[in-house]
Amino acid sequence: MTHAFTAAPGHAAVDFEQRVDFDRLRRYRLDRARAALEASDCGAFLLFDFYNIRYTTQTWIGGALGDKMTRYTLLTRSGEPMLWDFGSATRHHQLFAPWLRPENCHPGMLGLRGAIAPSAGLMADSVRQIKGLLEDAGVANLPVGVDIVEPPYLFEMERQGLRVVDAQQHMLDARQIKSPDEIMLLSQAAAMVDGVYQDIVEALKPGVRENEIVALANKRLYEMGSDQVEAVNAVSGERCNPHPHNFTDRLVRPGDQAFFDIIHSFNGYRTCYYRTFGVGSATAVQRDAYTRAREWMDASIAMVRPGVTTDQVAAVWPRATEFGFDNEMAAFGLQFGHGLGLGLHERPIISRLNSMKEPVELQAGMVFALETYCPAADGVSAARIEEEVVVTDDGPQILTRFPADELFVANAY
Repeated sequence: MTHAFTAAPGHAAVDFEQRVDFDRLRRYRLDRARAALEASDCGAFLLFDFYNIRYTTQTWIGGALGDKMTRYTLLTRSGEPMLWDFGSATRHHQLFAPWLRPENCHPGMLGLRGAIAPSAGLMADSVRQIKGLLEDAGVANLPVGVDIVEPPYLFEMERQGLRVVDAQQHMLDARQIKSPDEIMLLSQAAAMVDGVYQDIVEALKPGVRENEIVALANKRLYEMGSDQVEAVNAVSGERCNPHPHNFTDRLVRPGDQAFFDIIHSFNGYRTCYYRTFGVGSATAVQRDAYTRAREWMDASIAMVRPGVTTDQVAAVWPRATEFGFDNEMAAFGLQFGHGLGLGLHERPIISRLNSMKEPVELQAGMVFALETYCPAADGVSAARIEEEVVVTDDGPQILTRFPADELFVANAY
């Protein structure tokens, strides 16, 4: 597998190279969100999904607070983004986020996923304020698009006479075409994982535990500037088949097949990046499983170009019954593609489960991860490979660079 050039120039802005232009990135994302709103029937989007909040307001606070359904933003057809955030974060945005009008940054609290009961009135007050802002913008008679919402807040919106429709589909449409700045950030995030895999193969010896590899990956990523390590899967030996999608304290043993998935973000842009290794040695059946997983991967990458539809990509992968599963639902996520960006699972989603029924046309600027999985004939081992791909007019570009053409045996005997 050859890798077309996609820059990962470094973390810092410099005066002697063209790197990520964050002002351009912020303009691009807000313009895409506004275009999605204009193309909809909505008068405004009220967004609680923290990836959509970042996309429209260019703000972020830690995941411990960012996913508690307390932060939200309102985007009307004619107005600037308005943000409600957690306590003192509001003051921070007013000081350090000049692209937002200070008067549009508000403290907000809705209940921390129900810890403060709706009877306290916070949700009712919030909806009342939103309704007034919609009236001021002249769009109160139009539907309000909401992406994700707690049921009591939705019920309160309806009680106060607001008509609620789905905005998530519109926002996912907006986010699916990446700008050059977004692609550079995705490439930088992948480059960080390239380096972590070098550390992993040096540490992958009998006696190391899966959780120690997870700790190593977390430490190195944060040292390199990751802003969130969302998950690291570490799977070895008899745990490889079936794929459990987690890690344990299992001791790695000689001759194990082991695979890892590293999911983190750099400036918000995520990786999903599997690699499989032999520990000290590899058997013929382990190598055979890896070869088949690689062939399926290469076949899907070869399909990637503008105009191809996702059912055509999924069709090159084996059916679920061909690798030991009863149906496509049971095998979902094993032969799989998913968009990457601020979120881990964006558009397009590529699998036999959904793509055959509702195919999506690939477009230049899409970025997604392709994943293949092949169980070995020994009944316990398995190979898992993942490559992150950019769709360009000249064909696919690969962001994930750690060697994966053949099964990599770590610390061979």
